Amino acid sequence: MAEKNSLSRVPWSLQPSLRDKTNELEIDFDKFIENLKLNRSDSEMAKEFGVSKDVIAQLRQHFEKYGIQSIVGRD
Repeated sequence: MAEKNSLSRVPWSLQPSLRDKTNELEIDFDKFIENLKLNRSDSEMAKEFGVSKDVIAQLRQHFEKYGIQSIVGRD
């Protein structure tokens, strides 16, 4: 019998992948990942990609929390 307050754990997410997010912003995904690998600052990356530091910070946060891909479930 399941606990009343337990959370259901499903193996998928509606969260878009990092690739989806960078594509939407017209940021080259591979270059973005390379910049992360090289530990470039948000300011450096924002200048290179022509976006704000806040956009880069949000993409970096997504990478650190979810990784490159979000899990998509199958029936």
